[in-house]
Amino acid sequence: MSQAGNSPADGPGVDDRRRRLVAAAGALVAGVAVGSDAAGAADEPAARPADGATAIEVALLTHAGGAHLGAYLRALAASPAVAQVRVADPDGAVFDEARAVLGGKLALLDRDAAAVLAAGRPRMALVSMEGARAPAAIRAALERGCHVLAEKPACASVEAFAALAALAGERRLSIALALANRLNPEVVEAKRRLAAGAIGQPMAVEMHLVQDQTRLTRREYQRSWFADRTRAGGGHLAWLGIHWLDLAMHLVGEPIASVSAYTANRGGQPVNIEDSAVLAFAFRGGALGTLASGYWLDAGFQSHLRIWGSAGWLSIDAAPEAVLRVRAAGGPADGEVVRTGAGGDAYGVFVDAVAGAIGRDAPLPVTTEESLRVVRTVFAAYRADADGGRAAVD
Repeated sequence: MSQAGNSPADGPGVDDRRRRLVAAAGALVAGVAVGSDAAGAADEPAARPADGATAIEVALLTHAGGAHLGAYLRALAASPAVAQVRVADPDGAVFDEARAVLGGKLALLDRDAAAVLAAGRPRMALVSMEGARAPAAIRAALERGCHVLAEKPACASVEAFAALAALAGERRLSIALALANRLNPEVVEAKRRLAAGAIGQPMAVEMHLVQDQTRLTRREYQRSWFADRTRAGGGHLAWLGIHWLDLAMHLVGEPIASVSAYTANRGGQPVNIEDSAVLAFAFRGGALGTLASGYWLDAGFQSHLRIWGSAGWLSIDAAPEAVLRVRAAGGPADGEVVRTGAGGDAYGVFVDAVAGAIGRDAPLPVTTEESLRVVRTVFAAYRADADGGRAAVD
């Protein structure tokens, strides 16, 4: 399984990887000039989008240290729903990689986001920035008439994101957080079975999502925005646990109404974020749930999601490939393994789906309301921890 939030691009330490990618691409010196609309060295036409969609222009807004940039560039290059890409990076850090990966799709490199948004007719802005810097870029994109795909959490406070959601509604545009696991094959099948009543009424949810603590020991990481809650919005919960909170609400089909939480820097590294979070929550319809979210391993990741229903249960585990098990009433005690096919690149699938939906004027895979809902849930958990009680998600 390719899980969003579990790639090597989860934070600092990817610069060497990017340099290797650029070096392997060779000396692509005839590419797009900074501040120029000139086409890149490769000028092969993109494949036509499927389902009658119109291939769209995309503005990529980022900065040095932006998350998952390699994955996003590859996704934009591969998607037939994307016709052209213009890149804004005030640091110029991603320019070489953009030239190497995007080829003929690359229309502009500029250090000024306003210039990139004003060039051409972008219908989508892909914003990959630290939480504190993302809202200004998202607002500028919305004001230029762009739908937005944003790396989560896209804010350092719930108030900042709520204001953006309100603006998107006024402009009849959408903000989709990059909650890419929704489109993993095992999640799609689990959603289908839950909607069909395969396990009855959801009763409770149990989840954990655990990554390596080794990254927290690296000086590069400790100096980065990922390690500062004033810039990132939070720690493991806001950066990675948010994926599983979204999946819980997506699969159950209800928002979380209230949450209790404990967070801590259990490992004691010099970082201004939590490395550990444990949540208990209640859905609007009465089902209950728990999430353990933390940097606790020496390497790799572990994930687990189980939903108990009134007539059975289902679970999704990574081992390391995703395994979906479903037990209906009267079935085998350990459930039936459901074959869903191999998952592809989670970000590639998600970016293509978002761009394709925009090209068809169709709903995005994650709505503005759903994006705001999961941001509210994360920050309600932080509020509950600070207050020592339970917080309503409002």
